[in-house]
Amino acid sequence: MVDMLEHTFVIAEAGVNHNGSVEMACELIDIAAEAGVDAVKFQSFRADHVISSHAPKAEYQMRTTNSDESQLEMVRKLELSEHAHEILIAYAMVKKIAFLSTPFDLPSLYMLTQRFNLGTIKISSGEITNGPFLLEIARTERQVILSTGMSTQDEVEAALGVLAFGYTAVEDAEPGIAAFAAAFSTDVGQDALHGHVSLLHCTTEYPAPYADVNLKAMDTLNRVFGLPVGLSDHTRGIHIPIAAVARGARIIEKHFTLDRNLPGPDHAASLEPSELIEMIRAIRDVESAMGDGMKRPASSELKNRSIARKSLVASKNIHKGDIFTPDNLTTKRPGKGVSPMQYWDVLGMEASCDYTFDEEIPSNEA
Repeated sequence: MVDMLEHTFVIAEAGVNHNGSVEMACELIDIAAEAGVDAVKFQSFRADHVISSHAPKAEYQMRTTNSDESQLEMVRKLELSEHAHEILIAYAMVKKIAFLSTPFDLPSLYMLTQRFNLGTIKISSGEITNGPFLLEIARTERQVILSTGMSTQDEVEAALGVLAFGYTAVEDAEPGIAAFAAAFSTDVGQDALHGHVSLLHCTTEYPAPYADVNLKAMDTLNRVFGLPVGLSDHTRGIHIPIAAVARGARIIEKHFTLDRNLPGPDHAASLEPSELIEMIRAIRDVESAMGDGMKRPASSELKNRSIARKSLVASKNIHKGDIFTPDNLTTKRPGKGVSPMQYWDVLGMEASCDYTFDEEIPSNEA
């Protein structure tokens, strides 16, 4: 399983931004490795298995690609062959970065799990209602990162029910909606989900409007399902993923490209290399800043306490035997003497010696 225990697991989503070129895909791996992400992710599909000849393009695809070609024609040009996968997986290993991919059809799923033995499968938001496909993914017994874009809470639960059934049901068990719901509600089903599944909140638009992101939905997913939750982000810029980390995201997925001006459906809504590097740096800074939640002085600030705080001092010359009053006692920096919190205890006491203006009142007077 991807290691999400020590820090937020950051996935650089290369997706189809290789434009069908293995060389460009290798360049994307180089960039991801240099940026310091945990994994680089591609997409595995056979276009004719995934898209019908009648499927229309999405609005964002119409804006960023040739409007005269069909979705199927567009996607065919973005396929990566099995040999290309072999090259990229080996190259990612050389660059010491995890390789992930999202399968969109059964042959691609079996290629990733049986041919290349990948331990984690990323499931696209578009597959969350694809029960037969979810079931086959669970039956591979792999770890799953499930994106939840475009879905309701009930649809997320239904998808988790399919996965719970796939992970736990005996071989001859009959699948179906009732069986999935039953598997979700059992302790063994819940144990299987907690051992295998992470969820990504997502807004499936490219780029996603900030007002539609709804980061608080991450809290809901975590509270309702008790699973690790993160964000698959499609907004412009890097500030929304950083905010998600501050809100507790365990996984961040973000598209990146060599150049936003390249032709293709996803380049325009992707980060460029320098932005990816900046995002990783900011995420790690935020993680470091989160701390353990205990309120106590940080080691770096202890040296400043006496400088920034105040002590009780004489506001005028005080003679031995004089009574400390609001007229002759005040608080000023530094904070090396009696704490101002003891001001009221000192009032009314007799001075044990003479004090000059601005002289600290020692602890024996308190």
